[in-house]
Amino acid sequence: MKTLFKESSTQDDNKKVFILFLYRDGDKKDNLSIGYFQLFRFATCKDKAMMVIGSLCALVNGAALPLMLLVYAMMTDTFVAYELEIQELKNPNKTCSNNFIYWTNGTIFLSEANNTIYCGLDIEAQMTEFAYFYIGIGAGVLILSYLQILFWVSAAARQVQMIRRTYFRKVMRMEIGWFDCISLGELNIRISDDINKINNAIADQASFFIERISTFVFGFMVGFIGGWKLTLVVIAVSPLIGLGTGLMAMAISKTTVWELLAYAKAGAVADEVLSSIRTVAAFGGEEKETERYDRNLKEAQTWGVKKGIIIGVFQGYMWSIIFFCYALAFWFGSKLVLDTKEMSPGTLIQVFFGIMLGAMNMGNASSCLEAFVSGRTAAKAIFDTIDREPEIDCFSEDGYKLDKIKGEIEFRKVTFYYPSRPEVKILNHLDMKIKAGETTAFVGPSGMGKSTTIQLIQRFYDPHEGMVTLDGHDIRSLNIQWLRSLIGIVEQEPVLFSTTIAENIRYGRAGVSMDDIIHAAKEANAYHFIMDLPQKFDTLVGEGGGQMSGGQKQRIAIARALIRNPKILLLDMATSALDNESEAVVQEALDKVRQGRTTISIAHRLSTIRNADVIIGFDHGQAVERGTHSELLEKKGVYFTLMTLQNQSTSSKSNGTLTESSEEDCYQNGRRRSSSLRDSVRLRAQSNRSNEYSLDAVSYGSIQRFSSKETPNAEGEEPLESAPVARILKYNQPEWPYLVLGSLGAAVNGSIAPIYAVLFSQIMGTFAVQDLAEQRRQINEVCVLFCIVAVLSFFAQFLQNFAFAKSGELLTRRLRRLGFQAMLRQEVGWFDDPMNSPGALTTRLATDASMVQGATGAQIGMIVNSLTNIGVSFIIAFYFSWKLALVIMCFLPLIGFSGAYQSKMLIGFANEDKVAMEEAGQVSSEALSNIRTIAGLAKESTFVDAYEQRLETLFKSAKKKAHIYGICFGFSNCVLFMAYAASYRFGGYLVNTEGLLYTYVFRVIAVIITSGTALGKAASFTPGYAKAKIAAAQLFKLLDRVPKISPDGQIWNNFKGKVEFVNCEFTYPSRPDTQVLNGLTVAVKPGETLAFVGSSGCGKSTSVQLLQRFYDPDQGKVLIDGRSSQSISVPFLRSQIGIVSQEPVLFDCSIAENIQYGDNSCRISLDQVIEASKKAFLHDFVMTLPEKYDTQVGAQGSQLSRGQKQKIAIARAIVRNPKILLLDEATSALDTESEQTVRAALDEARKGRTCIVIAHRLSTIQKADIIAVMSQGAVIEQGTHHTLMAKKGAYYKLVITGATVS
Repeated sequence: MKTLFKESSTQDDNKKVFILFLYRDGDKKDNLSIGYFQLFRFATCKDKAMMVIGSLCALVNGAALPLMLLVYAMMTDTFVAYELEIQELKNPNKTCSNNFIYWTNGTIFLSEANNTIYCGLDIEAQMTEFAYFYIGIGAGVLILSYLQILFWVSAAARQVQMIRRTYFRKVMRMEIGWFDCISLGELNIRISDDINKINNAIADQASFFIERISTFVFGFMVGFIGGWKLTLVVIAVSPLIGLGTGLMAMAISKTTVWELLAYAKAGAVADEVLSSIRTVAAFGGEEKETERYDRNLKEAQTWGVKKGIIIGVFQGYMWSIIFFCYALAFWFGSKLVLDTKEMSPGTLIQVFFGIMLGAMNMGNASSCLEAFVSGRTAAKAIFDTIDREPEIDCFSEDGYKLDKIKGEIEFRKVTFYYPSRPEVKILNHLDMKIKAGETTAFVGPSGMGKSTTIQLIQRFYDPHEGMVTLDGHDIRSLNIQWLRSLIGIVEQEPVLFSTTIAENIRYGRAGVSMDDIIHAAKEANAYHFIMDLPQKFDTLVGEGGGQMSGGQKQRIAIARALIRNPKILLLDMATSALDNESEAVVQEALDKVRQGRTTISIAHRLSTIRNADVIIGFDHGQAVERGTHSELLEKKGVYFTLMTLQNQSTSSKSNGTLTESSEEDCYQNGRRRSSSLRDSVRLRAQSNRSNEYSLDAVSYGSIQRFSSKETPNAEGEEPLESAPVARILKYNQPEWPYLVLGSLGAAVNGSIAPIYAVLFSQIMGTFAVQDLAEQRRQINEVCVLFCIVAVLSFFAQFLQNFAFAKSGELLTRRLRRLGFQAMLRQEVGWFDDPMNSPGALTTRLATDASMVQGATGAQIGMIVNSLTNIGVSFIIAFYFSWKLALVIMCFLPLIGFSGAYQSKMLIGFANEDKVAMEEAGQVSSEALSNIRTIAGLAKESTFVDAYEQRLETLFKSAKKKAHIYGICFGFSNCVLFMAYAASYRFGGYLVNTEGLLYTYVFRVIAVIITSGTALGKAASFTPGYAKAKIAAAQLFKLLDRVPKISPDGQIWNNFKGKVEFVNCEFTYPSRPDTQVLNGLTVAVKPGETLAFVGSSGCGKSTSVQLLQRFYDPDQGKVLIDGRSSQSISVPFLRSQIGIVSQEPVLFDCSIAENIQYGDNSCRISLDQVIEASKKAFLHDFVMTLPEKYDTQVGAQGSQLSRGQKQKIAIARAIVRNPKILLLDEATSALDTESEQTVRAALDEARKGRTCIVIAHRLSTIQKADIIAVMSQGAVIEQGTHHTLMAKKGAYYKLVITGATVS
């Protein structure tokens, strides 16, 4: 008899992934999940038809076992009748004649009930007939099982494909304010893992649920047909099972929600840290971040264990109720057979097994509920986003498209605050007019609303009061795509996409020819440097444009803006991050292209906007003054103040401000010496805004390039062997007491099935006992044994579920922590690999560690359960009839082969799915993290199309998988029926020829088939097991990787801070063909200041990264206090260094916590924070905020202006109290007023410290002890300001004319 003792999986395959429930300022719904049938909202008519056919197949498939019971009942009566005949004919005075038993004297024999007894039964012929029935049912099961899986899995794949497409499309339609309130890391994970949970809920689990419910219904029907009294008695108990199922579903739902929320927090931490890895490494925050990550994992672990306890209690409860039911059913049924004669033994077995099948399948159906609950919970957030209507819909076709555009923009009493900080008013009844065709410049201190106005013009946000008009039309009434197509924007930190230069320019306008691209590049003064690159326009720009220097990125961005042929040009500090040479070239390009266009320019260097037609001064969100340069100087307002401050800063002997003629000279020189830029491409420090926009590394363009042309050293591209189970178990070693306890529980659970089979066969035997008293005694014994099994089952189920949940959760937490630690341990160059982008790594952390549980925890329980089941079953079977046992065992390899083949195929599919999902994830991650740039270019649909293209691979794999899975599932089910056919036919032969007791036939077949079911059950876990081994291999590859830069080395007490670069040569690992440093030699003594100056891309920032040991030189040495940097302990070295970058990375926590990050070796008090803030001229600003030092800065400091972020970064460096201070263009992003205060703070901070400064504004480094002029990766001259000016060499040219240095 087939018995499905299938424990429900306590761990969902894709458990513990992030879920983000609500847009922060949205309404929080009480319901944390949606209705199950709402999961199918994206089903088409074809999908519905497939699910209906699949459901019908599952329904009929579910009826196969109850149908077999009717055959089984007849077979039982045949065996009992044959046994009674044999017992009667043992009497030598009885004989069989004409199919009835006669006394030897010729009179017919009558039983005690005065009935004649039939004889002459041909047991072998009867068994042959029953075998044909089994074969017919088995063939039907094979076909139905295949179709059931095929249709459900295929329909689910189609729907999940649609959900992924719809969700991503809707996210890309959302207004920018929505993204301000949402963690991009969580969005990326939701797109992959939470949608996988929906897939689990609507694919094979749904078909299993229908099949089991069908078996439940038909089982009870068979019961009613056989004997309604007994069936009613058992049904009276069944509400207890239903109650347990309902309570379990509720409890699991609640714990799953809290568990997922805890993992969401951990995921956000991981995403933030990996996106800012250079800052974390520079400040030695690895241990602190690991602890922060682990704190959230601990919370999730607690909820996971609680879920395991709940499942254990309710599973144990339900199984014990089922066994108590058996005891009651058999006791009452035997009375109906023996006392009232209402039923035959076969009918009792029919009713008994009908109820048993029904109850068991009801219990097994409950194991699908966890997948349903997880799917419904995950779908809540997904569908809420899909249903949310964006406030500004970038895909909308609504709105006017004006025939003629002049380009006049007007702000009418505009009031605005950001959705993420509604308490801070940015614009306050702003009134201003920008005339068509004029250049209007906005000036004012940081944080006054200048950049905000540009975002309102692009309609990233809508004003809360007032309106913004274009040619008199409210821009809210205009078509948004058309409006954005009129606008070209160049920002201070432009975002380039990880594809070629040509593709980046082409993003400006679809359908442009190569000639158009070349023309735009020439207009932007980018053509010559592009042609000097080895790949020219086909050069990959790297993540966020990281392979380009600042000036090169800026000119590509200008070309991208110009190819749009915009009516309105927005320049948001477009040259502030550039050195003198680059600025002159870029400024020349901008002066050329703004002719005849409405141009709005925001600038902190006031020299760049003197020639503007109108200058508007901003203060506290209002336009407080308006006029030309000379008019505003006469007014002596905001502009006058800023100009005065700037003039004071440049009133030294020589200043870095260029005249128009010198800019022209510089441009001409730049053209003649453009070869000086050859191979000067560098990977800029990623503590820049490219991280803010590019969490992932490879867009669809570069994926195609990699797949067709290059084979980078990317882990994801190598074929991955699955990991050995022994090593996986090694990581679970600390939990051995839980594993032992769980295994003990699993062993008891495994033994219960064969014990049940023995009890069942004992039932058969009682009906052939002729002594009524003996019959009753045996019946009572069996009933008591059923009750004992019920109690055992409760404790064993609880023990198994709790112990493995505990060990599994601890393992997952350990592996996530180890994986995260391993990532943070890698050298910075490792993160330059596109396959190790933050998006890919976060996804790997989220899924791999939790998937490894599929090879331990519950999987160990399943293996122990199955092995115990098989072991005990074989002992019983061989003891009672080794011949019959051997025949049945012939079928076990077939079941095993089916499972092994399924496992092998699914491992292959898991690999394919992983690669396809990561490729799709890279597109989605780049799109979401660069959403502002994409929105400004109106290129949302391009990324949507690219994402959908990536999903096709995943979809094809899913369709292929459906067929393989269906065939294997059908075959493993079918084999059991064939085994019944052969074994009962052979059993009949043994009974007939060797006199084997029929109870032994039932016993041997029941225990072996039970063990076969255990084998099949283990095989059903192969998908999770396959995924686990692949995930473990990926994880172990990471854990085993030895960083190329070893953290171990020397430390010493009297660290002085002497730094020497000796013949350093260096190329970035990601671009080994481009020499960045070429024999760099320079030294600085303790307490002195060394300033690096030179063109963009000459290796200034690279030298700083070598000092921090982000990289090691290919040739030469970096010496610190006379010791080679490669022999020094990395944590020790970095603890002596403080850094302030041009574009500092802040973490999504409070201002105080960001400053405290400066020293992670000890606890920094608030007093120390305030002291550092005062030195950085930050304190007064912080005290004006509502929450003061507890104010949250937002992701990457997005809630603060650039100047405010810079001051926090300086305070962070000051609180570190370093011996060496690195200033990488630390004031370039600031307005004049901020720069004055920050520079004063830096001058204070430099005292007594070795300081290395990189600056483009030469006026800021004239007091340096050594000024080193760099060109093409080498120092071409060095000395003090006065010495170098007297030499009249390269430095002199830079200061006076801004010419190239060579």
